[in-house]
Amino acid sequence: MTDHRSHEPLARTAECGRLGEADIGREVVLSGWIQRRRDLGGVIFLDLRDRSGVVQVVCSREFGADAFEAADQLRNEYVVAIRGDVVARDPETVNPNLETGTIEVRARQVELLNRAKPTPFPIEDGIDVDEAVRLRYRYLDLRRPEMQRTMILRHRAMQKVRSFLDRHGFLEIETPMLTRSTPEGARDYLVPSRLHPGQFYALPQSPQLFKQLLMVAGFERYFQLVRCFRDEDLRADRQPEFTQIDIEMSFMPLDEFQALMEQMMAELFGDLLGVEVQTPFRRIPYDEAMLRYGTDKPDLRFGLEIVDLTEEVRGCQFRVFRGALEGGGVVRALNAKGCGTFSRKEIDDLGVLAGQWGAKGLAWMVVEGDGVKSPIAKFFSEEELGRMLAALRGEPGDLLLFVADRPDVCAAVLGQLRLHLGQRLGLIRDDRFAFAWVVDFPLFSYDEEEKRWVAEHHPFTMPRWEDVDRMETDPGSVRAQAYDLVLNGYEIGGGSIRIHRREIQEAMFRTLGLTPDEAKDKFGFLLEAFEYGTPPHGGMAFGFDRIIMLMAGKSSIRECIAFPKTASASCLLTGAPSNVSSRQWQELHIQPRTVSAKK
Repeated sequence: MTDHRSHEPLARTAECGRLGEADIGREVVLSGWIQRRRDLGGVIFLDLRDRSGVVQVVCSREFGADAFEAADQLRNEYVVAIRGDVVARDPETVNPNLETGTIEVRARQVELLNRAKPTPFPIEDGIDVDEAVRLRYRYLDLRRPEMQRTMILRHRAMQKVRSFLDRHGFLEIETPMLTRSTPEGARDYLVPSRLHPGQFYALPQSPQLFKQLLMVAGFERYFQLVRCFRDEDLRADRQPEFTQIDIEMSFMPLDEFQALMEQMMAELFGDLLGVEVQTPFRRIPYDEAMLRYGTDKPDLRFGLEIVDLTEEVRGCQFRVFRGALEGGGVVRALNAKGCGTFSRKEIDDLGVLAGQWGAKGLAWMVVEGDGVKSPIAKFFSEEELGRMLAALRGEPGDLLLFVADRPDVCAAVLGQLRLHLGQRLGLIRDDRFAFAWVVDFPLFSYDEEEKRWVAEHHPFTMPRWEDVDRMETDPGSVRAQAYDLVLNGYEIGGGSIRIHRREIQEAMFRTLGLTPDEAKDKFGFLLEAFEYGTPPHGGMAFGFDRIIMLMAGKSSIRECIAFPKTASASCLLTGAPSNVSSRQWQELHIQPRTVSAKK
């Protein structure tokens, strides 16, 4: 086996996965990793892998004695360069499961570029390995074909987005990574300043203020594929650092902007996945989404909608329903079509789940040919049962499930139950992409713990024009010019028309409890900018990692980021976060506090 240490390695002339019948008779030099080695005595077969795919290499004394001897020393994940001839496979050895399965390469020279230790897990698709091990050896995990396909999809999606927005007049402009901390929602990541002792930069949660200033600056159409940072508790679709497609525009009507974003999504999914996305997307008011689906990010790939039965059961004798209504609550239900065959244990198990999601109980009825079967049926008149069945479209064989409580509790419980049953009953199609806009969000929500109004989106969101006069007198009734784009139960983007007039922005700050001095301290530069001719503007930010997760059919955005953090925001590969030296603390004018080790 030749070794490249005393000379320059063989120069690659072809990629493994791109060879085909058109290359038969061609001499090639391939470079890559040994995926698998099979020794059949006088012949050694090597599956050689590079980023483009895998090709079979045949080594025998007949084609090259030195190459055969070299192949005998190779092991999985050794890096090699191979010179050989592309030939057609014998018909009986054609591999239809391999892109290069009609040809093979007969090796005449094998050059070792680097050896490899046995890997902690196989470099192949579909491995059953603890995620912590995969993240510890992420550079090996990223060698696996499915991970490379996802990263390639991510790259191509980035290029599609950039090309689309460029074609429509948007300019990609970078905004600062080191900025000031502003109260926009999640906790900031703070960066101490060496040159300004005791002061801190913040890593941006989004470029929100800067993109609005770019509109003041007259650029009219801006975008950025930008890294953002939020110090918040994590889950499968969150990371402390993530990528947004950040977009802002001036002078563009909202319906025109939304149509443009729909076109971008249709092209992205159509060009990269071959999926036909129907436009225009459905518009669902926030209140309707919460009522019918129990969430502001509904999965619309299936029905099983929530039905409000408050009026149908008002005046009934069932104590649970009557008590909820007397307390200002509601009664809502789901019709689990065809689930009347569930056993009592299966129904009770649904009640246990409902309790875990916040319900005090889960009432039920099974619709039969001659009426209903239920422990609570005796508390309802025939007329009341008839109204309930009509509202739920109950038919023999259906299972009706009821929750009585505050509207938010009913929404949370039945929304989760809807998703659970949708998955259990096989109603959710993985090959379908159901987009929708959720609109008419409330501008404010009331924080019971802090006893104050908070911005539902962020404090720069424009109220509906007809609601502006009630911002300070009746905040709970004010609707926002805000919109989320949802896909298959995930929010993949959110945005709003922004406040562009100083008096409205100041009214917003007052409603949020900010004094004029606090508003000036936090946002004085923005308020000042509004005095120099600010155009009407708005935009949105797409969660790029979530989009790739859905396009790739993954269940976690960690599968779609090259080097992600764990759920505890740590990097198992590099050991970040880590301690730093006392000298670094001193340079930053910070005195570390001793933290006791967790038990």
